[in-house]
Amino acid sequence: MWFLFALFTTLSWGTADLFYKKGADSNDKFSTIKTGIMVGLIMGLHGVLYMLIKGISFNPFDLVMYLPVSFFYILSMLIGYWGLRYIELSISSPVQNSSGALTAIALIIMFPKKLGLFNLMGIILITGGVIGLAVLEKKLQSAALETEEINIDPKYKIGVLAITFPILYAVIDAIGTAADGIYLDELSLISEDAALLAYEFTWLIYAIIAIIYLTLIKKQKFNPLKEPIRSSAAIFETAGQFFYVFAMSKNAVIAAPLIASYSIVSVILSRIFLKEKLSKQHYALIIIVMIGILILGIADEL
Repeated sequence: MWFLFALFTTLSWGTADLFYKKGADSNDKFSTIKTGIMVGLIMGLHGVLYMLIKGISFNPFDLVMYLPVSFFYILSMLIGYWGLRYIELSISSPVQNSSGALTAIALIIMFPKKLGLFNLMGIILITGGVIGLAVLEKKLQSAALETEEINIDPKYKIGVLAITFPILYAVIDAIGTAADGIYLDELSLISEDAALLAYEFTWLIYAIIAIIYLTLIKKQKFNPLKEPIRSSAAIFETAGQFFYVFAMSKNAVIAAPLIASYSIVSVILSRIFLKEKLSKQHYALIIIVMIGILILGIADEL
């Protein structure tokens, strides 16, 4: 089942990325805070409903225990939201999701385990494809800017600062994901339900603090009911998080790079809905990643 959970996470987060990009407003200096608020509110609502539906209780100590993981995840996501204001999704997403490879390497080093041939092949193909996409996008973007063959919005032009955002995301998210693998899989320090609720309620706390800061201190008007794009992003983010916890608790080393391939979904959707084109190289790399996913699926059934 971990494979299906990982696939559902991949599809959910890939779709969320599209809405994150559409909701990123470079002219609104509070755009990142607003996006974070919607994620926190939706996460918190899901946490409450999840408790009621499953009839489980939440121990506040779990929130404290899981805080190191939640902190790195939330920090990386806020950096990602900020970066999307200045960099194209098709570039940002592949770079950010190289974190899956970093996580797998870190977990293998800390907790050595023998991987089967199919698992190893799948990880290599997926990781190589994701990194290849990041390199290809940067190369094509640079060429377009130099030749001025494509009219690109200045706010998306790549500079040292812009490309730093997804790189920071990748490193910080990798730390969080590696810690998650330790908490949920390697040492089983916390249950899936407790981890999910702890993470979602930490996001809710952020949302409450951010709303107070935005409305009372900065005197900004903000109505969560009038944020359809950010709400959509938050819903898909929350759905992905639900499946993610269960995928990571079963097979963190392999699930991490598989889930990182959600950048493939992001790239495809950004091309469709943001009216960009896919080159032959894009299709080739996407196929490589899809083959890697298929191989991991086969390995899961063996």
